[in-house]
Amino acid sequence: MERKQGFFSALKGEVIRGLSPSRSRAKSPARSASPMSSLLRRRKGHGQRVSQPEPLIIARSGSLRPPETLSPLMEGPDQDGVGDSSRAEGRWGRQWMKGPLARAPSAAASSADGCKRADLRLLLGVLGAPLAPVHVSSAEPLPHLSIKDTPIETSSAQYILQQYTAASGGQRLQSSIHNAYAMGKVRMIASEFETANKVTKNRGSSKTAESGGFVLWQMNPDMWYVELALGGSKVHAGCNGKLVWRHTPWLGPHAAKGPVRPLRRALQGLDPRTTASMFTNARCIGEKKINDDDCFILKICADPATLKARSEGPAEIIRHVLFGYFSQKTGLLVHLEDSHLTRIQNNGGDAVYWETTINSFLDDYRPVDGVMIAHSGRSVVTLFRFGDTAMSHTRTRMEEAWVIEEVAFNVPGLSMDCFIPPAELRFASVSETCELPQTQRVVKPAMAAAGYQTRVAALERNQEGGAENNVRWTMDD
Repeated sequence: MERKQGFFSALKGEVIRGLSPSRSRAKSPARSASPMSSLLRRRKGHGQRVSQPEPLIIARSGSLRPPETLSPLMEGPDQDGVGDSSRAEGRWGRQWMKGPLARAPSAAASSADGCKRADLRLLLGVLGAPLAPVHVSSAEPLPHLSIKDTPIETSSAQYILQQYTAASGGQRLQSSIHNAYAMGKVRMIASEFETANKVTKNRGSSKTAESGGFVLWQMNPDMWYVELALGGSKVHAGCNGKLVWRHTPWLGPHAAKGPVRPLRRALQGLDPRTTASMFTNARCIGEKKINDDDCFILKICADPATLKARSEGPAEIIRHVLFGYFSQKTGLLVHLEDSHLTRIQNNGGDAVYWETTINSFLDDYRPVDGVMIAHSGRSVVTLFRFGDTAMSHTRTRMEEAWVIEEVAFNVPGLSMDCFIPPAELRFASVSETCELPQTQRVVKPAMAAAGYQTRVAALERNQEGGAENNVRWTMDD
């Protein structure tokens, strides 16, 4: 059984005081150091056995750092698209230009910087901290496998989840985990933008991709905190079990609409217990090959009450569907696909529809203290806008790749106080539509209502068929 070696190997028998993600939420977030900065400085000696623990200084952001001054992490790209960076951040992200900036930027450079900032905002808004479609509680046990008076689709899903729980380490081991920590690196890029008459692809993706990292803390029941830094900007979000909040450089701190929901990033191979709870009421809809691996497909849908609670003003969440693909060979989750459709009606005009689809592939499963954790993966996101004239339809494609570097369970010193929302939180809730491209949310009256209904019906059929195309059906009606 493999055990991850990281800085926690030097802390056996010690109680870590102040290891708190809440310490990163100062009154002035722009002046506080990022946990990625301190954690990644420690990466220089990662993998080496430490014989004598050195004196520890507790970082403000909930991580351990050496006694040195950290440069502040910018809350957003500066006006010139150039940020300052520490030595550790330079090793781990892209190197910022340090040349003289006295000359005024040219019009072309200003335009390029504006596009880059817009892409960065879109990446962080959509991929930074998305939530799962429904509320679940990891404290609730999985239902007992039942065949009598149970539809075959439901009983098959329960059996698949039992196999998944066993393959992930077992229910007894997972029940002994009270909190968890994970750190990883990410690379994101807005790779393609398509309109009715033009397709723009991001050339030289290896050079234009934004690099960054994230830290994730979780604690029972249903508490989590994530901080993600990318391209000089930072997004952090959290949940105290009763309220989900998020802080972005462009919106500040705000509460999320709707019921408390898990962080989608935790479902991507980091939290098997919450993943199993997410699919408790799922149906098994068939089988499909994913990367030459035969998989069972489990499907869950957000209920109308949840969708209504997440809607706000002119923005209405029509549906949110999640598909989980579980390997028949290993029992583990290897692919996650979800899609939600939003309708926006502004100023009495015709409606505009947004469909956001995220496909995540999970890889490199390895045991950490007996729990199987996916240590790498990638996501492909499609943001499709339609509803008015066909010439105004757009499709944006984004990609993300991540690597998990450290995972630890039952971290000493982590308490409920670490997940308290920031004091400056505006309790006015914000819908997911606030992250859609600002320049494309204006509604133009052009198409009749009947055309919308036809298009939405066709999209619903395509969505159902998207996960069921090439499906090998094995169950009776």
